[in-house]
Amino acid sequence: MKALPVLLWLCVVVCSSYPLHGGTRDEDTGMELLRKYLENYYGLAKDVKQFVKKKDSSPVVTKIQEMQKFLGLEMTGKLDSPTMDMMLKPRCGVPDVGGFTTFPGSPKWRKNHLTYRIVNYTPDLPKESVDAAIEKALKVWEAVTPLTFSRLSEGEADIMVSFAAGEHGDFIPFDGPGEVLAHAYAPGPGVNGDAHFDDDEQWTEGTAGTNLFLVAAHELGHSLGLFHSAKPEALMYPVYKSPRDLASFHLSQDDVDGIQSLYGPPPASPDVPVIPTKSNSLEPDSSLMCSPALSFDAVSTLRGEFLFFKDRHFWRKSLRTPEPGFYLISSFWPSLPSSMDAAYEVTSRDTVFIFKGNQFWAVRGHEEQAGYPKSIQTLGLPATVERIDAAVSDKEKKKTYFFVDDKYWRFDEKKQSMEPGFPREIAVDFPGVDSKVDAVFEAFGFFYFFSGSSQLEFDPNAKKVTHVLQSNSWFNC
Repeated sequence: MKALPVLLWLCVVVCSSYPLHGGTRDEDTGMELLRKYLENYYGLAKDVKQFVKKKDSSPVVTKIQEMQKFLGLEMTGKLDSPTMDMMLKPRCGVPDVGGFTTFPGSPKWRKNHLTYRIVNYTPDLPKESVDAAIEKALKVWEAVTPLTFSRLSEGEADIMVSFAAGEHGDFIPFDGPGEVLAHAYAPGPGVNGDAHFDDDEQWTEGTAGTNLFLVAAHELGHSLGLFHSAKPEALMYPVYKSPRDLASFHLSQDDVDGIQSLYGPPPASPDVPVIPTKSNSLEPDSSLMCSPALSFDAVSTLRGEFLFFKDRHFWRKSLRTPEPGFYLISSFWPSLPSSMDAAYEVTSRDTVFIFKGNQFWAVRGHEEQAGYPKSIQTLGLPATVERIDAAVSDKEKKKTYFFVDDKYWRFDEKKQSMEPGFPREIAVDFPGVDSKVDAVFEAFGFFYFFSGSSQLEFDPNAKKVTHVLQSNSWFNC
């Protein structure tokens, strides 16, 4: 356990989510609840004896209106039903502030690469699921800042993540199931930056119970220096909202503005500029999109569209629209790696597989599939293969091809096993494809092989190259 910092303000806990219980709504109970709420979150001076007498006085009415304004309620100045309902919802235990804001003094990390360590695990989820949730939560912030994160397995990290019940050493004990969900600390030495999760909660990956990814993404926003937002759509809004559709989760513009006020936007790639807008879509520089030197990391189809991956981004091209959309990979799939090696779609399974190094991931639409990443050796590739260069699945023959250097393997999608007699030489079975393959996909009965800025259209039936194209020919440049 880290030593507590000397300065008290650095010890201010952030995001203790309280479902404020109280089934009866008689006046005494309601006013007691209101008193605590205004004292805890809106700076009302503590005066237990006088509060009820002062309940209709101007200072109390003003505080009620301040609360109602922040939480998006009608400013009646009274303890009405909508106000009571809002106070009964789970929420963070720090004072509320408007718009995005940071902690007093705007503490931030003075470096862009941070380490984190998961000290222990909850029994509610497999270890792999906890690892994935925390990694995914950090990628939410990594996608819109220059920050990067690496995980330590031992020793002291900048951000220490732990699960605990009751008193756990920081003098801010958790108080059982259904109340405090978690808390975290602003950037700094010692306990600061750490995130603690109440192990009396029922942590889940889905919409039931308490979703670990969603709470972790909020807590880690505090670990990076963000306070609270008054925007209900913001991740940093103080009231916890049960997720309805985790697959479509993305940061609000308010969250992006807040974190970028501390760290700035992500660095621009020499090939792909980063220009955030108010939607998931980014606006690429057309001169770079149409650069004759543009190459891709991977290319895949997805439900009739084409995805062209480059570094942290991808172009999404539909035959129905002349111009491609441009997106951060993490805005759709937060856990996927950037600078991937290969990607392909198996249409019969409605699944796209993503490869980097010796691991691969699976996504279905916007949903990342559980149980991944897996080792590429689970597909039947030999241990000598440490990564693949490109992959494509033939939807008619139900065969998937894995290209590595100058050879390829073939996988039977029906039998779910690698076929015997491989690897074979690429140049022998794909005449004319004699350069290293960067990416490949199948469309209109042809295979399209990418190598650097060049693209080969290959007819698998005639076994010959039919056209030589620029890699970005799909962009109508």
